[in-house]
Amino acid sequence: MDGVGSFGAGLAGAAFDRFPSSSNRPILRVLSWVFSLVVFASIVNEGYVNLGSERLHCVFNKNADACNYGVFCGLLGLLLCSFFFLLDVKFQQISSIKDRKKAVMLEVGLSGFWTFLWFVSFCFLANQWSRTAPKDLPLNQGADAARASIAFSFFSILTWAGLTVRAVQKYLLGTDMTLFTTDHLDGVAPVTPYPPTTGGAIEPSDNYQSPPFTEGLEAPAPTYQVPIY
Repeated sequence: MDGVGSFGAGLAGAAFDRFPSSSNRPILRVLSWVFSLVVFASIVNEGYVNLGSERLHCVFNKNADACNYGVFCGLLGLLLCSFFFLLDVKFQQISSIKDRKKAVMLEVGLSGFWTFLWFVSFCFLANQWSRTAPKDLPLNQGADAARASIAFSFFSILTWAGLTVRAVQKYLLGTDMTLFTTDHLDGVAPVTPYPPTTGGAIEPSDNYQSPPFTEGLEAPAPTYQVPIY
């Protein structure tokens, strides 16, 4: 794959691409953000009814835990989507393979875990809504908000599952970590300790140089005299 670095990121120093064409994760991320917002806003605005007293009751069978769980999943889903969207934008600028691997593993773990939480939310809210008596909702108050929360909890399962699959695929694109030294993993290119050879024996080079200004000079004659016996 040309122009693709480790873990699906662009090559270090390559031109910045705000929305990588090889991934549909930004679309799934935006949908997950919108679905989380709908669940959160529906329960906060219309998820509680007043049954002739000052105390508000949750529309899901008067079970406050159901409303609290839906608000928790919606609010934390919003924050996670925002965080990972920023991470998607900045991911190509991460030069260290170790940091890329940590980011992708974090995305795989949290996306998979939040898929499970949305599944629990859908089952929990649907179960409590089926047990809600009509007399507990005068004038059908809060019914639309309850149905919207259940429906978009189900839609969130699909989008977060898609994000998990894309994150796993991104992890599988990672470069084999055993092929790199520690320095290279930190973003520093490895240094070759010896010059490369093209094969065969290395011929020694004569690096000796004669002293300057000695060429053409005759050797000095001996100054001692031979003894005569």
